[in-house]
Order: sequence, then structure tokens, then C-alpha cells
Amino acid sequence: MSVPATFRAFRIHEDAEGYRSGIEAISLDDLNPGEVVVKTAYSSVNFKDALAGTGQGKILRRFPLVGGIDVAGHVVASTDPGFREGDAVLVTGSGLSETRDGGYAEYARLESKWVVALPAGLSLRESMILGTAGFTAALALLRMQDNRQSPDLGPLAVTGATGGVGSLAIAIFSKAGYEVHAISGKPEQFDL
Repeated sequence: MSVPATFRAFRIHEDAEGYRSGIEAISLDDLNPGEVVVKTAYSSVNFKDALAGTGQGKILRRFPLVGGIDVAGHVVASTDPGFREGDAVLVTGSGLSETRDGGYAEYARLESKWVVALPAGLSLRESMILGTAGFTAALALLRMQDNRQSPDLGPLAVTGATGGVGSLAIAIFSKAGYEVHAISGKPEQFDL
């Protein structure tokens, strides 16, 4: 499969004209270098992306940049022998939408060291429903289990419980059998 000469991307700029973002046509040469080119199927929507896209937070460290802190799709080209055309893959974190072009484009060019084969039993769509927030929450559970913490040791507290990571952490830890206590600084979210 070949990459078209131009494709759509949500690109963020800050220059003499000010801070602006929107959909524009770019080429593969406009993206950061990398060994793997992916045709994007999905990218999650994260609060960090909203801050980056609106300029409300100092998320981006260079401009212009394609937004989107994660991406899932199929490999269309690779110079790394570990990835072949058609492979289903995902990338989360790794500086996407901070210092590297992210997943809010029809194509993403990525360093192969960040690319992960899609785990068995998980669709591209599901991987981005969970997204970086779900991955972060799952890593917290993994770390707890690595430290031999278990539900029988008592309840645990999740701070930032109404946010993406917090709400997914509550769901993941509860499903794993933990008694979870939610902490939030938002009194209007008490019933949640």
C-alpha cells in the first residue's frame, strides 16, 4: 500500500500568527522521521489532547505538531524487519503530541522502538477506547501485583477519580477484586 502525496491531519501551530490548530493537508515528509508508517484506524481523545489543541496547557514542546497522544492502525511501510505491511499495531505515550507528531492524522510515522503489535484478543478500536489512560491504569495494577499487593490486603484509594485514568483505574481495580475508594476534588461528582 502506498501513502498518498497528501493526507489530513489535526496540526497545532504556535508562531508569529499566534496559537492555532485545525485540519490541514500534510505529506509524509512533514512528519517526524521513523522506521514504521501506520495508516491510522483510531486515536483516543485524552484531556491532554484537548489542552494541546486549544493551547490551554503547555503540552507541546515544539511546533508545528500533529496532535494525538496515541494511535492504532495497520503498518503500510517499515524499514524495521520486526514489522511488516498489514501488521496491526499501536503506540501510546512515547512523546506523541508533545515532542513528536501524534495520531490525529490519516498516517503516522513512528520510531519502531515504540510500536507494539496489537495484543491478541484486542481490536484496534478497543485499544484506543482504553487508550493511554487505560494503559496507565493497567500499568498501576500490574505494578501493584508485582509488589504482591492483593485485594485481601484491604481497600485502596484512587485519586482524580473522575478523570480518564482515575475512572478507568476504578473499573480495572474493581474488576480485579479490589475494594476501591474514589477521591475527587469535585463535590458535584459525589454521586458518580
